[in-house]
Amino acid sequence: MPDHAPETERHRMKTSGPIELLNTDAGLHDTTSCVTAESTGLDASNGRDWSVSMRRLRGGLSDGVDVVTINNGRLRLEILPTRGMGVWRGEVDGVPLKWNSPVERPVHPALIDPMRRGGIGWLDGFNELICRCGLAWHGAPGRDVIRDSAGNVVSDQFLTLHGRIANLAAHHVFVVIDASDGGRISVTGIVDEASMFGGRLRLISTLTSVIGSSSFQITDRVVNLAGTPAEVELLYHCNLGEPFLAEGSVFHSAVAEVAPRDPRAADGISMWNLCQGPTPDYAEQVYFTSPLADGDGFGTALLCSPDSRLAFCLRFDTSTLPWLTLWKNTQSTADGYVVGIEPASCFPNLRTREREQGRVIRLAPAEDITFRLAAEVSAAPQRTRQLIDAITARQVAASRTVHCLPKQGWSA
Repeated sequence: MPDHAPETERHRMKTSGPIELLNTDAGLHDTTSCVTAESTGLDASNGRDWSVSMRRLRGGLSDGVDVVTINNGRLRLEILPTRGMGVWRGEVDGVPLKWNSPVERPVHPALIDPMRRGGIGWLDGFNELICRCGLAWHGAPGRDVIRDSAGNVVSDQFLTLHGRIANLAAHHVFVVIDASDGGRISVTGIVDEASMFGGRLRLISTLTSVIGSSSFQITDRVVNLAGTPAEVELLYHCNLGEPFLAEGSVFHSAVAEVAPRDPRAADGISMWNLCQGPTPDYAEQVYFTSPLADGDGFGTALLCSPDSRLAFCLRFDTSTLPWLTLWKNTQSTADGYVVGIEPASCFPNLRTREREQGRVIRLAPAEDITFRLAAEVSAAPQRTRQLIDAITARQVAASRTVHCLPKQGWSA
């Protein structure tokens, strides 16, 4: 391109157009192509070999599940378009990003019965590093009743655990490569959560990672496509096992308040942010918090290994994700040794309860809302210490209230 080419044209040449991997309407399903610097003609290598590709799993409960693999030359992530664009697992500098669920492989949504076990059948497919809970609801299963101002019942339905979005497939998935600023890979998936007489929400999810980095960002736009107002709840279930989780691992987050969800959690409130080793018959403990935002409006949560070397750090936009839940489930390794960090638009209670407390988002027709989440993996003690120190400084500058019993208005 000549040096005198317009600046706008030079900029356009730095970015690939959308490279489609899946488009249901066009009959496109591409499991043979591999998006690379060579295939795009963009110099976005940053000294690293990078690629994006899609494959389809065959056999067993995973039959028909699509997996999009992003490799930025340092960080590798596997995204599941068939399961609501959840992040199945990953790896950074040889460090695995995953947990060992009893559900070893991705399960096709067609094989999930949400009503099983009294409405917690969602757990039959639960094994992702990051999965979404929502969009119309998340949290505990139960009967959700909506009444008008006169007390008349306008809706009465049973809601299953954690909603529908994690078991809905994307109908459009595409890749965009930006060669500027060191190179950036983005994968976008579009998932519709719709039903006749049951609302019409659309998730437009983009996961972005800079080539050669140990971090990634998720930007989710939820749109109400219906002609009537819609309720929205969204929770990011971010789940970690070994090597981040072990006896003595510590959860760090600057929060204004923390409270146990129930009496079981209250029993461990004095050590709410400390983790045990694998413990047979351990019953989960859940803690609700109100995070403190930094100058950019983001909260931070971090799980650190006992030797303070490894850390998985989440930053989340508190303007739309103002609440944070810590799920400690340190049972035996064979039964799913895991800790969940869960930024959310509301607490994971039955939607009826969250509506009563004014925490359920309401979108007008054609209205949308954007949720932002960023993750960084540190395998260097110095960087881990920097992340912890930043959280500590924010907490020192503000008071923290620790409730020894479940807080009224927070717990069901």
